[in-house]
Amino acid sequence: MHATVLVLVENVNAYLPLLEQQGFQLILAPTPAARAEAIKTHAQQIDAVLTRGPLGLTAAEITALPGLQIICVIGAGYEQVDLQAASNRGIAVTNGAGVNASSVADHALALLLSLVRGIPQADAAVRLGQWPKVTRPSVAGLRLGILGLGAVGQAIARRCALGFEMQVSYHSRQPRPDQPYRFCPTLKELAEDSDVLLIATPGGAETRHLVDRDVLEALGAKGFLVNVARASVVDTDALLQALQQRQIAGAALDVFDDEPQVPDAFKQLDNVVLTPHVAGLSPQASRDTVAMVGRNLQAHFSGQPLLTPLVLPPPS
Repeated sequence: MHATVLVLVENVNAYLPLLEQQGFQLILAPTPAARAEAIKTHAQQIDAVLTRGPLGLTAAEITALPGLQIICVIGAGYEQVDLQAASNRGIAVTNGAGVNASSVADHALALLLSLVRGIPQADAAVRLGQWPKVTRPSVAGLRLGILGLGAVGQAIARRCALGFEMQVSYHSRQPRPDQPYRFCPTLKELAEDSDVLLIATPGGAETRHLVDRDVLEALGAKGFLVNVARASVVDTDALLQALQQRQIAGAALDVFDDEPQVPDAFKQLDNVVLTPHVAGLSPQASRDTVAMVGRNLQAHFSGQPLLTPLVLPPPS
């Protein structure tokens, strides 16, 4: 397979040989400077781009790559890829929806348990020679509300319902009659009926700030928020205010608005758990993600149907 792939991602290097073994030539550009230089220097030879949602690919960059045929996004999110620009050029776009669902669901459960049971605070206290006996809620039997019931949301729901006997409800654009969980027609109703509100919906304009002050108020002073999706889904200012004023019990966050910058206000709180956007990272997930990219690239350049194509807007 003789095609050149511009690789903008920085977290799957160990598995990129899978693409090279299929005959693809790779140009690695994991930093903004390297990215700009690679597009400037190799524009004529680049046939495909491998990116991820927050890194995206802009309309200007798409225009600068005259031979670009396909954009492959690792993970489910593709919020910073200019789909309209791709559509206007007839460029295919794929994502990796569901490939890392198990890893994200595992991390979501780790965050949920750490938050509700106060694990980071207990660990820090013991390291300081303290021995606090703090009573924390039991996770078993809590009401879990999931925003977004795609592959990740379903994986989380199964773990919580079967492993912790949690009562699972969800809100999404459409009900999922194939799933055994209760559908809430509005996000506010979901928050009102949940002890833990867990965000598992894609980012982008359609979901921006869905979790706002009203939703956080509905979640209430005993409610917890867990976000393993995109920071843009939550109004960060409203969340900080709710945490600072104890309008909700706590939050566990794997995603932030301006990564890797995390607001100092979060770091000063004792009712948050913070991780550096690692929910989808595991050896298995990285391997399977790159393998999916390889299958999509092979399908495209051999004229076969793509495995995970995105539906693009009509050309304008």
